[in-house]
Amino acid sequence: MATQDQKRKAAAQTGLYLVVIVAIVVVANLLSAGAYKRIDTTATERFTLSQGSGRLVRSLKEPVQVDAYVKTGLAQLDAFVRDLTDLLKEYERQGGGKFKFSIIEPKTDEAREKAREAGVTEQPFGEASATGDESAAITQGFLGLVFKYGSETAVIPALHPARGDGLEFFITNKIREIRDKNDNIKHKIGVITGKDELKLTDTNLIPRGQGGSPTLEQIIKQNFPFYEIETVDLAGGDSAIDPSFVGLMITQPGADYTDKELRRIDEFLMLGEKSLVVIASAVSMKPNDSAMSAELTLHGLGPLLSGYGIEMQKDAVLDHGAQFRIPVMVGMGTMAWIRHPGIAHVVNDPRFADNERLLDTSFPAFFRMDEIMFPYPSSLVLHRDKQPADVTLKAVARTTPAANVIVADTVDMSLRDRWDPKPPFEQRIIAASAEGKLKSAFAGNPGEGITAPEVAAKPSRVLVISSSQFLTNPFAYAGNGPEQHGQMAMFGALGGNKELLQFAGPYAQKYLTQTILSLKNTLDWMSGDTDLIAASAKILGEANLTYSSVKKPEFKVDDSEEEIRKKDEEYRTARKDLQKRVQWTLTLGVPLAFGGVGFFRWRSREAKRAQKAA
Repeated sequence: MATQDQKRKAAAQTGLYLVVIVAIVVVANLLSAGAYKRIDTTATERFTLSQGSGRLVRSLKEPVQVDAYVKTGLAQLDAFVRDLTDLLKEYERQGGGKFKFSIIEPKTDEAREKAREAGVTEQPFGEASATGDESAAITQGFLGLVFKYGSETAVIPALHPARGDGLEFFITNKIREIRDKNDNIKHKIGVITGKDELKLTDTNLIPRGQGGSPTLEQIIKQNFPFYEIETVDLAGGDSAIDPSFVGLMITQPGADYTDKELRRIDEFLMLGEKSLVVIASAVSMKPNDSAMSAELTLHGLGPLLSGYGIEMQKDAVLDHGAQFRIPVMVGMGTMAWIRHPGIAHVVNDPRFADNERLLDTSFPAFFRMDEIMFPYPSSLVLHRDKQPADVTLKAVARTTPAANVIVADTVDMSLRDRWDPKPPFEQRIIAASAEGKLKSAFAGNPGEGITAPEVAAKPSRVLVISSSQFLTNPFAYAGNGPEQHGQMAMFGALGGNKELLQFAGPYAQKYLTQTILSLKNTLDWMSGDTDLIAASAKILGEANLTYSSVKKPEFKVDDSEEEIRKKDEEYRTARKDLQKRVQWTLTLGVPLAFGGVGFFRWRSREAKRAQKAA
């Protein structure tokens, strides 16, 4: 038994410990007064303002004012407004005095009218009952942003409370838009035309319906108006390219480039601080051709690209290890998989080493992307000796090692039940870049009366995405009927292949968002404005949970449909087993661990008491 003196001593020690702990807490709070630190562990820095957004705001010539019109009263709205406020505070904190905001909740007729005049849309909001009954709460209000910078005003008229993951993307791009407009900043991109090329104005993103179809150019101009996209007709190369363009883009051609036209492109690039993006391959297909017959031709681009150290092969790549696959109903509730190895499904697979990486997610065009489609690629070969040592030449996208190539004049790319792959099988480069003070593609070989420096005076850049239909939906491109014009357009889509169009919809829903963001990121890279690419990545939202300990199925080139289904089922089963283990670990493992620690400490105290008593 403890004596009275021992009890008083223990009580005094306990009191002293409490005083020390309180003093530590008080001193820590005093030292941290005014300090603020958030730690964001999400892969896309979802809860942290990207550095590029901060730099954009700090670079403004004068402060930007953002008025956030909000509505509260429902749980979802309250959570959204809280996240929005936190994000605006991040802009203010990193803006260096160049960002100011106010939160406004219109509650009077006068305030509501002011919101409408500012361009914010009044909208209904609903929320189901949390008790599980069929009742729901309905309210009406405003949820939008008004931007004021210099003499310019811009507005995001309506925000959706369920979509907060891309909020920084929209805010940052709106700030950039209003800055460029007020400060008269131009980003001119030239897209080469006159080559029967795949155009950004083509309406083959989705199956055509009555009322038309969106185009990439419409999407870019509507959402990113700070880019001025203009067509450039080389017209045989008779005149130099306008140097006011920051970059040129070549899309899949249907006609050959002449030597003089290639020299004009090289002349432009040798000016320095210019860019060239080639989104094309040797796999040339005609639109509205449901037979999906491809001709293999480089259309004269070979000398230009190989001159920069990126040689495009005259072949068609079939990737049997990461091919396009989509489930379809074949009747009586039976599901079958349609696959196409000519449409490479390139994913960010961490199992591959850096020199074998399928997708370089640090490269601006594919920044933080988990997957993207490369329809009908050709292989690229890099030639380090073609460029100076200080030029960075690298692959940014590859196939899996289970890829083979077809070398022929024509290739049948139509859908089929089975493909007959032929060796050799190896990994192929399908996208590559060159950056630095580039050596001219025609160095030491002047001609056509065009004189260009042998080395660019300032750094320039080249990107080759070797995919002929990267900028379109391959199933809509082949399956849509001919586009109707004039009075015939009112009748909507005519003709087309119904089988191909039933795949075009799912393809658009699942993959076109990545394609559009990749194009936008590529435009940022062309203009040299890569700071904002991190904000673009946030529109993709948070990635799903990963299962790195569960090996993904490896499809072999000669796998049957039954073998593919079996591997898919084994993979799903392994994921479910892992989910169950994690569930039981969290349910029982953590409490048992805490209980074990408590039991160990109790036994330790009991042992010490027994020693003192002895």
